[in-house]
Amino acid sequence: MQIEAVTPEFVARVTGIDLREPITPADRKTIVSAADKYAVLVFPGQYLSKEELVAFGHAFGQVDTTLQTKLLNHIQNRLGTDEVTDISNLDAEGRVAAPDHWQTITTIGNRFWHSDGSYKELPIRYSILNAVTAVGYGGETQYADLRAAYDALDDVTRNLIANKVGRFWSHNTRDQLKIPDSEAERSAFPKSRWPMVRTHPGSGRKLLWCDSKCCEIEGMSVPEGRALVHEMIEHIGQRERVYSHAWQAGDLVMADNRAAVHRGRRFDHAERREMRRVETVDDVRSLGIVDH
Repeated sequence: MQIEAVTPEFVARVTGIDLREPITPADRKTIVSAADKYAVLVFPGQYLSKEELVAFGHAFGQVDTTLQTKLLNHIQNRLGTDEVTDISNLDAEGRVAAPDHWQTITTIGNRFWHSDGSYKELPIRYSILNAVTAVGYGGETQYADLRAAYDALDDVTRNLIANKVGRFWSHNTRDQLKIPDSEAERSAFPKSRWPMVRTHPGSGRKLLWCDSKCCEIEGMSVPEGRALVHEMIEHIGQRERVYSHAWQAGDLVMADNRAAVHRGRRFDHAERREMRRVETVDDVRSLGIVDH
């Protein structure tokens, strides 16, 4: 296995391994170590079946099914499994969905900086995304380094957020976009609470924990807290901290949600785009769930 850094501390390309084969303990250790250092790993040329993608995910922990079982299955389950999320603009029959189809609208909601599962009591450690069909223009996934974002904060801002706690809600951005979700969908996940400053367990580096799911900052008025969230997200997404991945069929990207946020980019929804995602569950719980 060869690991080539894209930048000294963020994103690496991994070659010389076939992810369709079972992961050996030595390879697992190498991949985890690389993810701890670089946060985002790009494995080109990995054409995995659903079953092979799930097996790869299981090598790194429990595979999450809560998004499918609590929310997405009520709309459609085109792939027929709770362990693989359908990140596509396709309807249940596998055709390109209409512009107002729920699956299409969901891809629009993904265009805001977020960490998968930041709104959950048990969030997501690794998001593993495998490209089946890429589009000709746009549709990139951008990743931003939360550790570098914290390092770049000035002392006044570091002191301001040092003991702040954010409340994260699954439908925060969907509400802002006026997506007409049902009350059952909006309440599928209660809000979670996370400190704005966390320490990444794999690297020991501090990081700025904030994304588009953060709807309140405890101890601040709602307007002041949301303004601070907006400011922090703008800071996180500065160009020098962002890697933009232009997808090709067969690409697999493994991202550590504890160290990076991501967002999708605009593309022509009349063009077929199909990705499959497996997520592993983290072992660090939020500070306690709030249900309002």
